[in-house]
Amino acid sequence: MPESKFPKIDLIGAVVVFFVGLFLFAKFGPSLPIYVNQVATSQPAPFAVTAEGKVTAVPDIAEVSLGFTNTNTSVSAVQNEANTIINSVSAAVKRLGINEKDIKTTNYSLYPNYDYRSSVQKITGYSINVNILVKVRDFAKINQVIDVGTANGANQVGGLNFTFDDPEKYQAQARKIAIDNAKKKAVDIANASGITLGKLINVQEGSVNNYRPVSMMAKAEPVSGGGGSPTQVEPGSSEIISSVTLNYEVR
Repeated sequence: MPESKFPKIDLIGAVVVFFVGLFLFAKFGPSLPIYVNQVATSQPAPFAVTAEGKVTAVPDIAEVSLGFTNTNTSVSAVQNEANTIINSVSAAVKRLGINEKDIKTTNYSLYPNYDYRSSVQKITGYSINVNILVKVRDFAKINQVIDVGTANGANQVGGLNFTFDDPEKYQAQARKIAIDNAKKKAVDIANASGITLGKLINVQEGSVNNYRPVSMMAKAEPVSGGGGSPTQVEPGSSEIISSVTLNYEVR
């Protein structure tokens, strides 16, 4: 029976594979791609806890809005009238000891008034509205600022706000209380649920400067001529609030 040729073919194939492999190794060397199976491992979700910190403080700044509004037949007339009144109010407030840097204009609007009764729109006059914001640091002068303002021509008094000159000081105190409360809350929950807290990995703070100022409207009557009584206002107190979220690893 003739000899089988298959073993020779296998030998030739093995030689070819060897030389092809040798060629690839010589060309690419260690850079030949190596495929390794990857095993995905999941990390436990971090434990998060949120808490608030509150600080109650008496505001140290009062912001008083004084304004003037009127209508006149011409732009120059209404502007001159408004400028005269506002300059008089500012000068009177400065005489009370209010620093010039604590007086600023917050609104100056001038617009025409129209007669819509005819087919052709006709300007009948001009209206002006000017407001200044006075920052009062001595609360004993709040009533005086309002009263001298109205006595010198201001016909708008509103937006009396009590706030803080340095709100970050109180915000920092509230933030520390919030962090302490959050840490205690995390420990209490962990003990009650049987989990073990790892290291603190992240801290997130909520909105800042979120204090709740006292805001009120004040109606003042001039004291000149004995026709009115002094304005009475009280600052009250404000709550400064901080919210934080702590994230812990879970062991």
